[in-house]
Amino acid sequence: MELVALLSKDEETWGQVSGLIKHGDWESVIILGESGAKKFTAEKPFEFIEVNLEKKLRDLKDEFMKKLRGKTNGTEVALSIASGDGKEHMALISALINLPVGIRFAALTKDGVIDL
Repeated sequence: MELVALLSKDEETWGQVSGLIKHGDWESVIILGESGAKKFTAEKPFEFIEVNLEKKLRDLKDEFMKKLRGKTNGTEVALSIASGDGKEHMALISALINLPVGIRFAALTKDGVIDL
């Protein structure tokens, strides 16, 4: 299963995403974020897709859809929304559902990677 994760400007939330990448067993990892997030690093390979998080909600959803089309192989993805805000989360969830692809929320806890 692929992991799709959003990175906001708040770098304090990036540790959750980094840990999720490190401790999860992912076929591939797709990170979405603005140009400043290009400095994000992880112990495993990932694909970085630059997006403009300042767009209006519908435009952001359309950008997510356009840039994610053809990037997923299965019928569902693991999704991390530990980083980002409500507008960004709504746009990303809506884009994935409309691709269409199912979503399993993933998080890193003290007990390891869990899906919710």
